[in-house]
Amino acid sequence: MRQFRLLLAPLAVACVLGAMAPAAAQTAAPSDATRVPNSRADLAISFAPVVRRTAPAVVNVYAMKAVPRGNPVFDDPFFRRFFGGRGGPGLGAPERMQRSLGSGVIVDASGFVVTNHHVVAGADQIRIALSDRREFDADVVLSDQRTDLAVLRLKGDKQRFPTVELGNSDELAVGDLVLAIGDPFGVGQTVTQGIVSALARTQIGVSDYQFFIQTDAAINPGNSGGALVDMAGRLVGINTAIYSRSGGSHGIGFAIPANMVRVVIESAKSGGSTVRRPWLGARLQRVTPEIAESLGLPRPTGVLVKTVAGASPAAKAGVRVGDLIVSVDGLGVDDPESLNYRLATRPIGSTARITLNRNGKESEVMVALAPAPETVPREEVVLRGRSPFTGIKAVNVSPAVAEELHLETDEGGVVVSEVVENSPADASGFRPGDMILEVNGAKVASTKELDLATRASARAWRVTVMRGGRVITAMLGG
Repeated sequence: MRQFRLLLAPLAVACVLGAMAPAAAQTAAPSDATRVPNSRADLAISFAPVVRRTAPAVVNVYAMKAVPRGNPVFDDPFFRRFFGGRGGPGLGAPERMQRSLGSGVIVDASGFVVTNHHVVAGADQIRIALSDRREFDADVVLSDQRTDLAVLRLKGDKQRFPTVELGNSDELAVGDLVLAIGDPFGVGQTVTQGIVSALARTQIGVSDYQFFIQTDAAINPGNSGGALVDMAGRLVGINTAIYSRSGGSHGIGFAIPANMVRVVIESAKSGGSTVRRPWLGARLQRVTPEIAESLGLPRPTGVLVKTVAGASPAAKAGVRVGDLIVSVDGLGVDDPESLNYRLATRPIGSTARITLNRNGKESEVMVALAPAPETVPREEVVLRGRSPFTGIKAVNVSPAVAEELHLETDEGGVVVSEVVENSPADASGFRPGDMILEVNGAKVASTKELDLATRASARAWRVTVMRGGRVITAMLGG
């Protein structure tokens, strides 16, 4: 079983996944300046000039969060029944400070720092330490769980800070030399060297937009949010995860490409609290060898269109069910993740040139890039009371909500957006993304109807949900 670890120190967060499927690398043609070392003088070349230029912009990120101390009394299920879960509400349980360490990169001289979302998620206090040993408090400007990126702002007296230039990650090629800079295991700023091992890795599972640069530069816990730079001293990626059974480097590390990082930085600088992303309005499917054979393709390639939403950008551009999308702006796509990445790195308000294969003939369409619409108000409700639904946060479904939660439908209804940890809903098995269709025989079409249906008293609850396209009916105790 393969394990992918987010690079947070002192404790790495593990994600256990299935086999990592190889994705076709989006390789760029090597430039004329690229060459193989062919003399002792070439091998004696030092990376020190690149390090001197970039290392001052790489920082340590200390995140602190107050968490309640555990009480062994509440490990007993008998007591938990009376106090509503571990710790018990309102009991004044003492708190302790949970500290984590990551890395970050200054990308603007006014003090904007990019790091990973998981480094600062839930933090009450953030402290930034520069390579010259100066320290500053920082605020979170924008934290985007879907890309696992966050942008911080240093609290300085209008100081100017060292920065690193953002590169174009689409220009990377497998075999290019790269340096990883960060603070592994909290030992202090460290530089390691390697190559780009692969591009377009899409089966890593640590963010919604999976399209990672793979490198063999040694990166370890504490490197999360650190810099992956090329030989021109440009930031080409943010180090995020490693494949590891032990928690240490096995030479397989993953970085978020700089072109995705740029989108999040620009959203933060524009004052946005969230990242607005283009919406295609189509459901997509990976092309398997069997599908390729049925379509008469020589090999699996492209992305198959399963459905097209009415009045969506895809529909307006003329995309049809059964079309095979083979490239975006001339860059090939081989799975839904790579297509989503290509669209997500394009600005809202622009257009994307999509190449289609329809019945064996290729054609191009121009798709207007617009965000998914909020066709109905979200009207979030938090379910309370004495029922198995207590602890659910639910919203009405719109194309925007469906896109955020990866729903199979955007045609209305109610979806669970969040489940409070250790709540009755958590114990009942509800998950974010569950669409609640019926409660005790009553159809649920809005959050108001769900709130009303779950306020009644009942000894048992019959609930029907849709999860991952499957309809499930279950009986829950009262």
